Amino acid sequence: MGFFCIFVAMEKNNQNEEEQAAKNTNYSADNITALEGLEAVRLRPGMYIGSTDEKGLHHLVYEVLDNSIDEHMAGFCSHIQLTINEDNSISVTDNGRGIPTGMHQKLQKSALEVVMTVLHAGGKFDKQTYQVSGGLHGVGVSCVNALSMHLKAEVHREGKIFVQEYSEGIPQTTVDITGDTDKTGTTITFLPDEKIFSDRVYSYETLSKRMRELSYLNKGLNLSITDKRQIDENGAFFTETFLSEGGLLEFVEHIDQQLGREVLVRPPVHVAGEQDNVIVEVAFQYNKSYRENIRSYVNNISTIEGGTHVNGFRRAITHVLKKYGDAKDLFTKAKVKISSEDFREGLSAVVSVKVPDPQFKGQTKGELGNSEVTSIVSACVRNGLEIFLEENPAAAKLLMDKVILAAKARSAASKAREMVQRKNVLTGSGLPGKLADCSSKDPDMSEIYLVEGDSAGGTAKQGRDREFQAILPLRGKILNVEKAQEYRIYENEEIKNMFTALGVRIEEKEGERILNIEKLRYHKIIIMCDADVDGSHIVTLILTFFFRYMRPLIENGYIYIAAPPLYQVKKGKRAVYCWSDDDRDQAIVAFGGDSGVSIQRYKGLGEMNAEQLWETTMDPKSRTLRQATIEDFDTADQVFTMLMGDEVPPRRAFIEANAKYAKLNI
Repeated sequence: MGFFCIFVAMEKNNQNEEEQAAKNTNYSADNITALEGLEAVRLRPGMYIGSTDEKGLHHLVYEVLDNSIDEHMAGFCSHIQLTINEDNSISVTDNGRGIPTGMHQKLQKSALEVVMTVLHAGGKFDKQTYQVSGGLHGVGVSCVNALSMHLKAEVHREGKIFVQEYSEGIPQTTVDITGDTDKTGTTITFLPDEKIFSDRVYSYETLSKRMRELSYLNKGLNLSITDKRQIDENGAFFTETFLSEGGLLEFVEHIDQQLGREVLVRPPVHVAGEQDNVIVEVAFQYNKSYRENIRSYVNNISTIEGGTHVNGFRRAITHVLKKYGDAKDLFTKAKVKISSEDFREGLSAVVSVKVPDPQFKGQTKGELGNSEVTSIVSACVRNGLEIFLEENPAAAKLLMDKVILAAKARSAASKAREMVQRKNVLTGSGLPGKLADCSSKDPDMSEIYLVEGDSAGGTAKQGRDREFQAILPLRGKILNVEKAQEYRIYENEEIKNMFTALGVRIEEKEGERILNIEKLRYHKIIIMCDADVDGSHIVTLILTFFFRYMRPLIENGYIYIAAPPLYQVKKGKRAVYCWSDDDRDQAIVAFGGDSGVSIQRYKGLGEMNAEQLWETTMDPKSRTLRQATIEDFDTADQVFTMLMGDEVPPRRAFIEANAKYAKLNI
């Protein structure tokens, strides 16, 4: 029977190859597909907005907001209102000049319709209209239109109100005049297409954060956000307004305050300048933490992957502080070798540039590529920082003391790390003795369970599939790396075991530390802990370690969290496992009620035998794994710092605000 199945499959493949060959010989002009209008956007939305998940959904809003912000930067807009409507549609209103509605001579249709329905059409290509702008490709609002079930554009200008409506990017009406007005501006209301986006629920927190950012980046601009899905204590729609008079100075202070970091020197250093029509503004300060935190923007667009403007800023910081330390012979006296990263430990900064013709990498504008911006930003920051150090000798001493301390800690960490990463001659392979390795040597096929406790680890070793599943028991809670200097973490036995078992290395290249994962031994790293409060804490500690020191493992999708069951509901010989209270209650009903039903609450992995652990938590056919991902680095960084750091007030405020959402399974 098996031979027959193989034969049929091979025959089918041959038939497919013959059909494909026939198609290839008939390849002609009729096979060429020319997508018209906005068809390409609907066919390949990821090319234009990055993805069709939650991130892409919110990117639609940013594209519309960018147009209003551009009006502000051009000097014609002082207020922007963002509204999340009851049906999760979005409305963005500004008091700018309003999109032109006159006849476009070349295309013989209203300029409003051209902007809304034609790719690479808009006013951003005309430098007399916009000196700088965030919407540079002319595809932003037209993409939003293409990916919306319904979009309505309402323009106030020239004393009239102009309205046009669209569906999936196709005009449903002409540009109609619906009334008179004494205002100017544009309102775009759109509802994302359910055929494109599986989840169309907007996050107020995500949009509110972006509005707050924009207020800092555009001091004096009034921005409001209203959520018509929420009612406040007065019975009104939930609304916030953001208006910053201090701009980037307030922004960098807000960042450290939000993270609960103790500032080393006040006030922040603020520099601004302009060269070759590139406007540079930077604010930065040092705190007592061990981490660098840089937010970067180009024409108000967040460049989460950095770029040449960030490179210029870092180059200036290293150059000026090294020059200052060398001039005063501080490093020689301290007998320490300085690296560029030592100058950035505890640095919080906001780097904002306005570039007339920025070259972004991709439509989602994650990284700036203009090479000339590096030297412009570097020169501006160098001048400002040199003046600051000269005028503030006491602050300069504090900064240099921190740099020297960072260098000493880095040197100690490097030595400790090498001790961990160096192969143990006595054990040969250097693998930890507690590791029960799998027989497979293919990382794509291999997975490792990081198991809470030796007892559960022993059970997991008995229940696993030895071919592809490795088990590494962890004794107790690992070190909280958020509160410890780096060299301390390599003294922790459990962390050392994880390093050696995984086969990764932290290496230093050009003054930067990178994680080399080329020799990663498992492409599924599964954290398996008890389904209780202590287990959740251990999961968080391990995730904190991975986020801070092995983030590429998360970014490449290698980190998972196992989901052991909470209950076993049993009646007679029938038994089912339940992962929530709702599952438990449904199982009881399915068994005909409480009579004769026994419920076992698994407080720990050790309460299950090897067979139970396999079929509920380790069998790839039946287990549930949650993959750890990073949707927003800044938010993740903030949460880890707040929950796992030294500062208590931010953590207490978070707990008080979110305790009502906690669920207790007992």
